[in-house]
Amino acid sequence: MKKKFKPEDWLPGKENSNQNSGHAEEPTKGGVSKHELVEGSLYLPLSPSQSGECRGEGEADADVETIISRIESQSIDIAPGYSDWCNIGFAFADSFGEQGRSFFHRVSKFNPGYSENECNKQYYNCLKSSGSGITLNTFFHLAKNAGIDIRTSIPSDPQIESLPSIPDIVYDHLPEYLKKIAQVSTTANEKDILLLGTLVTLSSCLSKIYGIYRNKKVYPNLYLFVIAYASAGKGILVHCKQLVYAIHKKLREESHQLKEDYERDLNKYNASRKKNPGAEKPEKPPVKLLFIPANSSATGAFQLLHDNKGKGLIFETEGDTLANTFKTDYGNYSDGFRKAFHHETISYFRRAENEYVDIESPQLSSLLSGTPNQIPNLIPDAENGLFSRFMFYFLDIQPEWINVFEKYSDNGLDDYFSQLGEKFYEFYSQLTSGYDIEFVLTADQQNQFNQTFARWQIHYCQFLGIDYLATVRRLGLITFRMAMIFSTLRLMDSGELPTKIICEEIDFQNSISITEVLIVHASKIFSELPSPVKPVKRKNLLERFYDLLPGKFSRQDYVNIANKLGIPDKTAQAYISKFCKLGKIHHDKQDLYLKPTP
Repeated sequence: MKKKFKPEDWLPGKENSNQNSGHAEEPTKGGVSKHELVEGSLYLPLSPSQSGECRGEGEADADVETIISRIESQSIDIAPGYSDWCNIGFAFADSFGEQGRSFFHRVSKFNPGYSENECNKQYYNCLKSSGSGITLNTFFHLAKNAGIDIRTSIPSDPQIESLPSIPDIVYDHLPEYLKKIAQVSTTANEKDILLLGTLVTLSSCLSKIYGIYRNKKVYPNLYLFVIAYASAGKGILVHCKQLVYAIHKKLREESHQLKEDYERDLNKYNASRKKNPGAEKPEKPPVKLLFIPANSSATGAFQLLHDNKGKGLIFETEGDTLANTFKTDYGNYSDGFRKAFHHETISYFRRAENEYVDIESPQLSSLLSGTPNQIPNLIPDAENGLFSRFMFYFLDIQPEWINVFEKYSDNGLDDYFSQLGEKFYEFYSQLTSGYDIEFVLTADQQNQFNQTFARWQIHYCQFLGIDYLATVRRLGLITFRMAMIFSTLRLMDSGELPTKIICEEIDFQNSISITEVLIVHASKIFSELPSPVKPVKRKNLLERFYDLLPGKFSRQDYVNIANKLGIPDKTAQAYISKFCKLGKIHHDKQDLYLKPTP
């Protein structure tokens, strides 16, 4: 857990860098040692509730009891291999001493070759080899691989019990344009989702701004999912769409004009091609827009993204719309959705044109909202890659009546936000007609950034386990993007476009403060997502036969074991000869075989 957080560790191509490659043969090597946990070379703690070092002995005891109860209810053998079985014994002996013997028996009894005497002997040997270095993380890891839900009750945390809102001091120091948006809210939660929703929608229109993060050019694009029960107030998000509607409308007008020109040229071509067979057929124009419909087919969504040079915004107030699209064969563009977050190339095939198309460096933003029940439909489990790419905000329902007649303009919020949208359109036009602008953090800000995320990484990894690590790391990139947007919007006040934007300290601190809130909201959603059930690889007959052989056995012993597995006597004899040649067992003397302890 001393491993330092580095932004470059969690950009494209790093998704599997923290996954283990399985246990080694030796029990003293195949387990998860304390040294390996500290250095981060093999596994990080699955959660504080799953490591005796992170929690008190009584709590660890209760957590092991919980997991073993689940193993018993499903009658699953989590350690069919001898070395894994030994490692569980070492883990229990190291954590509980003699008190762990009953745990060891309860876990072992689902193996077909379970013997109470052999189990007692093995545990006695584990107790004698004190300081093996194998911890409870090995037990939890094996249970998880066997398909057992290893999550236990999360320790009480005041941040989880009462979800925080963005501090008022953030709103006191926002760029003026954002202050005007936030001031129309009636509650703290409304103010938060208006601010976050605005950052996301505007991020889709700032393609001229970029920064270098892990030596890769990144743009401001963000993904947000607002979760709320019915009537909780998420409906105000629709006004964020009005901020960029003028841009969408302008693109649609251009597209309509291009279509008219194309149809006119096509008619001319069709009328004259007999007289002029060498005439070139006009090319169908792109469909220009900003808002990409969530219920598009995969090819349709990618085509629209391609037509708009990889830029677009998916804005959907019902998360199920996108989730239902992903469930269909024709509409599952979840992979492209994940790639777009990192500006990775999206490739697809256009059947009608028989053409293979690459969308290089896509810049997609997405704002979704829905009820808590809609989240699993889009993100089925905690390991799904979409989860860590989103900002999450859980909107608590407030049992207070809101003044429904309060007005901020003569024609209501629609008129108010439309005016703000026109103001942003002017800035957008100025920005897109100029050159690319680089955004940078100061050296002090970079140091604070790394220190902050290193601390969060350790805390949340201990609290929620290694699967939450992806969320913490990608929030680093999200924080960098938020700071980029804040600093860019300050240019609206000056009216001048520099060649480089150096992040103002207040924008950096605001971004950190917002992420500190988002990381807690995401942890609530994460803790409620189901864990994926992974199939257990069944060993072949030869391996199962070997695993069931005890430390000492006779010919009759191995024949009895073979008969239970349906192995003929001669085949069992051949297997034993093979084991002897490989050194896996020793023929010590007549009718006595020894199986060396790994």
